[in-house]
Amino acid sequence: MAEIPPDAPDQEAINETSDEEMIQPQIGIETQYIKDLSFENPVGPKAPEIVAQSPEVSVEVTTSARTLEDGKYEVALVIRGEAKTAETTVFIVELTYAGVLTVSEVPEDAIGPILLIEGARLLFPFARNIVADVSRDGGFPPLFINPIDFVQLYRDQHMAEDGATNGVGNA
Repeated sequence: MAEIPPDAPDQEAINETSDEEMIQPQIGIETQYIKDLSFENPVGPKAPEIVAQSPEVSVEVTTSARTLEDGKYEVALVIRGEAKTAETTVFIVELTYAGVLTVSEVPEDAIGPILLIEGARLLFPFARNIVADVSRDGGFPPLFINPIDFVQLYRDQHMAEDGATNGVGNA
């Protein structure tokens, strides 16, 4: 006697399983803004001759995030650029650029890394442009910041900190 194959799985059950497995984290930017901006030009009218001396430029970037309300977070990039010669500070630019981000479909322990890596990565091009414009408008060549590895920045700044908040503070 021939063996009868078992019934094929119900197509609707397959679709439900696939939908559950395919849930992707969602991150969106609700708004973004300059939170703080400062530019100092202590050399004033001597800027062109000092720029000819090729001052050394350093850039520091830090990230932070805090909870605003359920599913909404503020992510901030703090960028500080400073140009110096051996004798003097040429210029200092400091920018805190922030955005309100929404996150959904994400496990609680992954929210901090997502905000501080992906959220910062989404905000960075806008902050980079502001720094370049401000330094140019201050009488200097635009300060173009190289792309940043936000995964490494997260490791350096937040992995050693208290893991309980996972890099995200409360409002």
